[in-house]
Amino acid sequence: MDRSAESLLSGLHEVARSPLEEAFTIPPAIYSSPEIHALEARRIFATDWLCPGLAADIPNPGDYITYTINDQPIFVIRGKDGGIRSFSNVCLHRMMTLVEGSGNCGRITCPYHGWTYDTEGRVIGAGHMGHRDPEFDKKGYRLPELRTEIWHGWIYVTLNQDATPVSKLLAELDPQVARYGLGDYVSVARQDHVWKTNWKLLTENFMEGYHLPVAHKATVGAWMPIDSVGFPEKVYDAFTWQTFTKEENAKYGRAHPNNTRLEGEWRYTTVMPTVFPSHMYVLAPDHMWYLSLRPKGVDEVHVRFGLALAPEVNEALGDTRPQWLAGVIAFFDKVNAEDKFVVEGIAVGSRAPLAKPGPLSWLEREVHDFARYLDRRLNGPATGLIREAAE
Repeated sequence: MDRSAESLLSGLHEVARSPLEEAFTIPPAIYSSPEIHALEARRIFATDWLCPGLAADIPNPGDYITYTINDQPIFVIRGKDGGIRSFSNVCLHRMMTLVEGSGNCGRITCPYHGWTYDTEGRVIGAGHMGHRDPEFDKKGYRLPELRTEIWHGWIYVTLNQDATPVSKLLAELDPQVARYGLGDYVSVARQDHVWKTNWKLLTENFMEGYHLPVAHKATVGAWMPIDSVGFPEKVYDAFTWQTFTKEENAKYGRAHPNNTRLEGEWRYTTVMPTVFPSHMYVLAPDHMWYLSLRPKGVDEVHVRFGLALAPEVNEALGDTRPQWLAGVIAFFDKVNAEDKFVVEGIAVGSRAPLAKPGPLSWLEREVHDFARYLDRRLNGPATGLIREAAE
């Protein structure tokens, strides 16, 4: 590793070890450093749990969605037994990509030579291979399977066979999410975009409410009282969150009259978790929307956006559902456009020769949590202890 990357990691460590009251943002060049990007691929995206979407996105046997982890394309599919599994999206014959986007299939057929797989990744068809070997055994071929776990309706996947189970990793987040019944929310939209920014800038932007009254003053920022924001007392290794309430005039974010799960202030309280490194969502009594990020180099990020409705909201819509959904999706498209404007602007600013770290507000507590996470992954606990001992 060259000295400039070492200097950036040292600067990251300094930020992470500072108390929030004295903390600054991480060094700007971290967002554009190819060496840091390569380190993130190895130490973060190849080892941690990532979220392709909701189990509700693939409700029926044969339903699938595609995803990538670094350079590894995968697909997540619901089997005939109702189970959800994830596989390498690369044919075992000549490495052709098997499926694209999302859809439904009873079997997966390679578009190159027609090798065919069942929903459990087994080869069930390999035409003309018997001529090469009359005893060619299809049963000996199966797509590599990734670890896949479902947690409160979320699909999580990882390349790391030794990763801590999601249920254990997120155990202390469980009470914040469980009360909403997220596993019963109905998926109504999923979009994929590419934004010209670094993935860390978008993660940081989503986590903090400081920008809402300004950047989102025409949308969600108009309904969020800043003095209602709360954070966990502890700092966690794998996640963070904040809560806030929605005012009575809020168009979205308050419980439907038919909601019997939530009581008291929880009927108008939203929890906003971030599961490191790149899964974040806004979970409200009436809806949920999320982002799942995949870096495409240092200056582009693949953004997966999804929207789901609380079951009583979805049911109450009746015949008005198409029109209402068009309105709510248009609203969140506008929110995303507001975020795209700022995070692409920050990406440009972070490359400026005179750019330097800025002081954090108390409302940016989660940005500091994220810096600590990055420090643990990129520097490692041993490196941090050695540096602190030397100081």
